[in-house]
Amino acid sequence: QVQLVESGGGLVQPGGSLRLSCAASGFTISVYNMNWYRHAPGKERDVGATITWSGGTINDADSVKGRFTISRDNTKNTVYLQMSSMKPEDTAVYYCKVRLSLRDYWGQGTQVTVSS
Repeated sequence: QVQLVESGGGLVQPGGSLRLSCAASGFTISVYNMNWYRHAPGKERDVGATITWSGGTINDADSVKGRFTISRDNTKNTVYLQMSSMKPEDTAVYYCKVRLSLRDYWGQGTQVTVSS
């Protein structure tokens, strides 16, 4: 059974940092591309970052380039999103996603709020 569980969200001040985790089960993350998405209030959900099966990383959103870093620990079957220099516009629910056999699996999301 495929499962993704995000954690690490919370309240952070502008300019601060936060690290999100996505613990995967039911499959091996090292053979699939993994994505972090975010859904901000009043906006469509969009992809923020991708880590490929080969370990390459992509910051899909221009707004996070240079500030967000996606990584993974294959021994823990977990994907991370390190966020720094955070801005109020980073406030959103963050989700991890994997596509297996043409089907998308999502976690339940973790809320991130950037506010002073």
